[in-house]
Amino acid sequence: MEEVGSHDYDYVEAGTVDVKDLPPLDAATSKIMKDEFTTGFGLTIFYFILIFSIPVMNWFAPAFAFKKIWGGMTVTWFVTTVIMMAMAFIIAYVHTALYEKRLKKYDIANR
Repeated sequence: MEEVGSHDYDYVEAGTVDVKDLPPLDAATSKIMKDEFTTGFGLTIFYFILIFSIPVMNWFAPAFAFKKIWGGMTVTWFVTTVIMMAMAFIIAYVHTALYEKRLKKYDIANR
């Protein structure tokens, strides 16, 4: 019978591993991590541009930004709440899809 809390790896207490002592990453893992950073950074910049476009819209197009559309909700509130929430889900989907594609490309799942 397996004891509770047993793992397939050696437990290492937090704060006891020095990064300098770790072996270097293999080429595929290193490439995946660089691609992940590039993807994450690009999606972050895209989201920040969308977020910062709201005050720009409020400043330069107030007639449009503060136009009431449903029950007193303005275009700004609609974009801030509904559109940005949808964009968060879309960005998460894109990131996940690109990650899975990357795993297949490097055949990580079948190692």
